[in-house]
Amino acid sequence: MDKYTGVSIIIPVYNEEKGIKSVLEKLKTTLENYQSTDSLHYEIIVIDDGSTDRTGEIASLVPQVKMIKNLVNKGYGASLKSGIRKSNYGLIGIIDGDGSYDPNDFNRLLSSIIKEDYDMVVGMRTSKNAKIPLIRKPAKFVLKKLVNYLMKEKIPDFNSGLRVFKKNIAEELFDILPAGFSFTMTLTMAMISKNYLIKYEKIEYYKRIGFSKINPIKDTINFISLILRTILYFNPLKIFVPLSLFLFALAIAVLLVTKFYVGKIADVTVTIIVLSAIQILAIGLLADLIDRKSK
Repeated sequence: MDKYTGVSIIIPVYNEEKGIKSVLEKLKTTLENYQSTDSLHYEIIVIDDGSTDRTGEIASLVPQVKMIKNLVNKGYGASLKSGIRKSNYGLIGIIDGDGSYDPNDFNRLLSSIIKEDYDMVVGMRTSKNAKIPLIRKPAKFVLKKLVNYLMKEKIPDFNSGLRVFKKNIAEELFDILPAGFSFTMTLTMAMISKNYLIKYEKIEYYKRIGFSKINPIKDTINFISLILRTILYFNPLKIFVPLSLFLFALAIAVLLVTKFYVGKIADVTVTIIVLSAIQILAIGLLADLIDRKSK
């Protein structure tokens, strides 16, 4: 089917028996209302990612919901990929099954991507009433600053779990999209790097139903590592050039300090730092050359 004739909503879930039924029922009502005015077909695909509770059983009882069952927990991103592969339409929507997002917000996201031809529309959790857990706010702040610095663009919400995007673009990026929670962040950064058109729509964000599966420390470290890898993949000079300049500045600082305060220049140390700066810059240029050639 043509990419504008329908949307596939994919919901990866893991032990969300308390919230999944409400999310599915609200989502169906929202999509039916949109369909009645814009003749948009839809399908809802739930990926039960190895749940050990009644999540899959509850979701399967909701009419018109397609179920995919992972026998083991494969991860958020891996589940989304499975759903995208099984989808029938050219537009992909995603939402969490924990009740933290309002399915009614899908209407505005769908309207933007269809009528204004954006490549992705992201639900932006910037409302004053957004119920982001306090323990996640420091890590989210650091990650946001790092992403904005490396991308040289202000990104209001880089890892929102409520968004609509074009299926063919996601498929193009499958090789670099991870299996874990950082799927959405990587998708955002990759699409920005490739100059796709992205819009951010303000949405509400509520306290989730049940318990979060995110480990604040472990997942933050993984997010930072993934940010750096993604930037290295798309624009390595954004990392190598600043690092090289830092080492050159450090070499000058060491030279001046040792000359005026110690009385003898630490020539060996300065030489090692300068050579390291040159090597890092050379590696960055080589990586950028390889990246441009591959494109």
